[in-house]
Amino acid sequence: MVLNTVLVAIDNSQFAAQVLQAVGQFQLEPTAKVILVHVVSSGTSDFDTVVDRPHAQGNEVAYREVEKLLLSYQETLPCQSELEIVSGEPAQEIVRLANIYKADIIAIGCRGLTGVKRILEGSVSAEVVAEAPCSVLVVKAK
Repeated sequence: MVLNTVLVAIDNSQFAAQVLQAVGQFQLEPTAKVILVHVVSSGTSDFDTVVDRPHAQGNEVAYREVEKLLLSYQETLPCQSELEIVSGEPAQEIVRLANIYKADIIAIGCRGLTGVKRILEGSVSAEVVAEAPCSVLVVKAK
């Protein structure tokens, strides 16, 4: 299977490195493109959110930290890459970007929540698997 576009959904948890490590095992051609995605959960209605500028709501320091983290990951990639930092509901934004970039695969981490905690907090990875336009690699936390 030739992977031209890989969308990698990264949060700022310790699992991000594991997801990138799994992506590093793909045999990516130099012409492949990796899209590193981080979704800033908006916590507000869609009408109040400036989607393309999450730092516009006064949280520029957090935005810069995420950008710095993604840039450090970007330096380790063997192919072309882009960064996408967006605001919104994580699963919806990941699926939306996969459609925009016509991703061949999405790589995402899974915290391994079970029981009541999973019900209360939801599962972004499960929602992405259900809604994605392509294959999804779910990397479980070790």
